[in-house]
Amino acid sequence: MPTIGRVDTSNRFRDLTVAQFVDQLSSGEPVPGGGAAAAIAGSLGAALVGMVANLSEGRPRYADHAALHARAIPAARELQDRMLALADEDAAAFAGYGAAMKLPRETDEEKALRAAAIREAALGATLSPLKTVEASLEVVALAEELAGRSNRNASSDLEVAALMSVAACRAAAANVFINLPSLGDETRARELFERTEALADAVERLAAETREVVRGGAVRDPLPASPA
Repeated sequence: MPTIGRVDTSNRFRDLTVAQFVDQLSSGEPVPGGGAAAAIAGSLGAALVGMVANLSEGRPRYADHAALHARAIPAARELQDRMLALADEDAAAFAGYGAAMKLPRETDEEKALRAAAIREAALGATLSPLKTVEASLEVVALAEELAGRSNRNASSDLEVAALMSVAACRAAAANVFINLPSLGDETRARELFERTEALADAVERLAAETREVVRGGAVRDPLPASPA
């Protein structure tokens, strides 16, 4: 991970226009970077899931799935907002790592303090994209549930949502993996790697199932009612 200077994270990415965010992403500044882009992609996937649920709610043709639509709408909205917040969190974590890298290292004490600060900051820069991986699984799980149980005219949007979830997940996972060597803890690094890989595999499996249902045009039975 390269060192960075002071980063102003007081302005949230959600408050930018799309063009402003893209311009910032393409600039020579280190933030926003891949972690923020991953979270934004995940937010778009969640928004698409919410759109499909909203386009299905209240339609007599899909009345058997009303409970699913009613649950999916607020869930997708929460995930959409969470992913946007994770974009900012990633930028802050990256800034913290950069600050740790710039700590003085003239004396043995300073070197020890800097090394400890780097390990702590690296953990933050690892756990932040891991949250994006976890949220991506929630998004694609909703997309898979809605496939075949929602407005067929918007079914392709569920496949797009699933693909966006895979992109967000794998992009965020790349940021997890790049930071693991800086943790200074091989056992924890291995655990985080295995957890991330397991989550990413689950995301890809659900995305594939969503695609199969959407492209096959299957009409699915309602989900079992949740226990009271």
